[in-house]
Amino acid sequence: MMDDGSENLFEGFWPFMKRFLILFLPLWVFLIGYSANLHIMISAILAGLSVSTVAIFEKYRLKQESDSATAGNKVIK
Repeated sequence: MMDDGSENLFEGFWPFMKRFLILFLPLWVFLIGYSANLHIMISAILAGLSVSTVAIFEKYRLKQESDSATAGNKVIK
């Protein structure tokens, strides 16, 4: 089984937080946009785009942790 390291983010809390964010972040963004009197289609598009921010954040944090873990292993190959 492949280990992508994502379960180690935020001391193991990330898998639960990721599921929660993917479920509720679009709803929150839609409701904020709708209450700000944005057109309903614009609010829906922004809500859909907010889901990708969770994946982008996860990739960024994994890269950041990978870089910090291999900072001392600079070997010329």
